[in-house]
Amino acid sequence: MQYDALNKQKIDTKNIHKVNMFKNIKFLKHSNKRILTILLLVAVVLILTFLFIGITPKNFGYNFPRRVKKVLSIILTGSSIAFSSVVFQTITNNRVLTPSVLGLDSLYMFIQTLVVYLFTSSSVLVANKNINFILCLGIMIGFSGVLFKIMFKRENNNVLFLVLIGMIFGSLFSSLSSFMQMLIDPNEFLIVQDKMFASFNNINTNILFISILSIAIIGIYIYRDIKFLDVLSLGRDNAINLGVDYERVVKRFLFAVAVLVSISTALSGPITFLGILVVNLAKELMKTYKHIYWFISAILISIIALVGGQLIVERLLNFSTSLSVIINFIGGVYFIYLLIKENKR
Repeated sequence: MQYDALNKQKIDTKNIHKVNMFKNIKFLKHSNKRILTILLLVAVVLILTFLFIGITPKNFGYNFPRRVKKVLSIILTGSSIAFSSVVFQTITNNRVLTPSVLGLDSLYMFIQTLVVYLFTSSSVLVANKNINFILCLGIMIGFSGVLFKIMFKRENNNVLFLVLIGMIFGSLFSSLSSFMQMLIDPNEFLIVQDKMFASFNNINTNILFISILSIAIIGIYIYRDIKFLDVLSLGRDNAINLGVDYERVVKRFLFAVAVLVSISTALSGPITFLGILVVNLAKELMKTYKHIYWFISAILISIIALVGGQLIVERLLNFSTSLSVIINFIGGVYFIYLLIKENKR
């Protein structure tokens, strides 16, 4: 009798634990959805505020279309950076790395400096934004393709080795850019200096169309592989044991990351710390391992940060500083916090 009572008590305890576990999972699921709803509402409110603040019937025809283009470019840039950063951190299994370590931001500045140095700022390669965008996008994607092809020729080369090579190239491009900037005319340097900071002013409609088309193609390219990201977050060995074609999937994702970073950088300029900021905030808010929640929350946080930052720059600071300075300052402080936090573990 006593033995049966003990067994019954153990079974009841197990059932209680199971019920509590399912309740916690259900609570977290609803909690994640509530957070996403709040983020969406904040993003929509900020976008509407940005679009309509100061608008009158007299200036509507002039200001509104330009603001719409700004918002579209912000959404494209923020979405590209957020998505690529989530994917990159999953592949590298590291919370303090972003695609900027591949050296594409430095390559962008090197291209801009080299073109001004060789052809001057009056060249069509600089003056025509469409040509400049296509030139930068093509070179950055080409560089990424060559780098990946060389790196993955050998089977024993891993992603972290690719990160190391990317950092070395980034340092090389930065040094070459600095050297040429010392040699060019001061007036020409002002043109290059404008490219150092992200800007969403005077975005060309053709550039937006090319960006949307490129992002759509990348979305189709990796759509079937997105389901593998939850498994890839377990690490290389576990992913292979669970049946994932690790090498193929990682190569496809890395190429997609390179293209998205190239698009966002060529569209608006480099924003180094935005990725690390929005992705880690998304992971803190979303208590789940599912990447779909990370993607949506990171994109929404990115849009909130960029639209809110642009509002502050235009309305409060009167363009006395650039958006990238604000984002990089906040992101840099958060990056130091993450390093200290990870070091304590």
